[in-house]
Amino acid sequence: MNRKSSKQTVTATEAKKGYFSPPPSDTNNIKIINLALQGGGAHGAFAWGVLDRLLEDDRIHFEGISGTSAGSMNAVVLAYGLLTGGKEGARKKLYQFWQDVAAAGVFFNPCQQLPWEQFWYTPKNMNQSLGYLFFEFMTRWFSPYQLNPLNINPLREVLETHVNFKELNDCQVTKLFLTATNVGTGQVKIFSTDEVSADAVMASACLPYIYKAVEINGDYYWDGGYSGNPSLFPFFYKTKSNDILIIHINPIERPAPPLLSAEIYDRINEISFNSALLKEFRAIEFVHKLLENDMLKEEYKKDYKDIFLHSISADKVLNDLSASSKMSCNWIFLEMLYNRGRAKANAWIEKNFDLLGVCSSINLHEHLRHQT
Repeated sequence: MNRKSSKQTVTATEAKKGYFSPPPSDTNNIKIINLALQGGGAHGAFAWGVLDRLLEDDRIHFEGISGTSAGSMNAVVLAYGLLTGGKEGARKKLYQFWQDVAAAGVFFNPCQQLPWEQFWYTPKNMNQSLGYLFFEFMTRWFSPYQLNPLNINPLREVLETHVNFKELNDCQVTKLFLTATNVGTGQVKIFSTDEVSADAVMASACLPYIYKAVEINGDYYWDGGYSGNPSLFPFFYKTKSNDILIIHINPIERPAPPLLSAEIYDRINEISFNSALLKEFRAIEFVHKLLENDMLKEEYKKDYKDIFLHSISADKVLNDLSASSKMSCNWIFLEMLYNRGRAKANAWIEKNFDLLGVCSSINLHEHLRHQT
């Protein structure tokens, strides 16, 4: 595969020829990894900050990107930015995308706070916001087929402004894997690079109490978080890199049980949205044990590769935010999430960069034992 300097722009034409981004000099210090981007509404701006810091590092490059919900939006904007403008193009695209998300929210977000609510409560906690409370009440009593019969989704227009999906379908700079949930079967659906469309992204981000199920080729889809948040298994079979960096948005653990009705509802969603990911963690740990103990027959070894898992988690740095704040599109709030993501990614790079390509930076065995 041909390689070009990350300082140069990669055009769509060049991408179709198979160009990749790592620079030719000092290739021993280049780390090619896979990215797994969780969903989480507006909290996806934390992942934007993480991605911005990773893109700033010329030593780190992405082979595959798996995304769910807001993670899928970050994924396609990131991939298209890399395709058309290299790393700097991707950083610019992500910034412009989130800026336009905030702008659209001013007109279309039914949950936005009133001016005095922003003063008293701040966007960190929207539980007392009249708009949020009314929206929550309406979506629990009425379906999107009743509340939103025209299926208006301003995020779709924002997305199509920043991504040319026809060009993206031919992209060979990165490999995309977007997760949605088939409503009829309950099974996971992965949209690969050549299948990715605005519909696929909307399917991946389709919360069933807000939007109608998205129809694609006769099948209907809901948010991918119910079946994979995000899906890791495409990396096992369709990429060469052993490293997977997961950007966690939804907390896996909470220190105390929820007490209020809204808190209980939010925690149920967090658990269900993390369940598929934890199952994949167990599968990775099982294969790791087989390889480590040389328990596989020789003819099967070619079908398995050891996986090095890494995680940049928002668990602690966002623990002062309520789940309701995922509905906030306030630009100052999104910038705050971005800055926290950058800081977290910077600390992670300083601590774990040398482990990429060598071993996992999280103890998966201990992590899973703590979960059981």
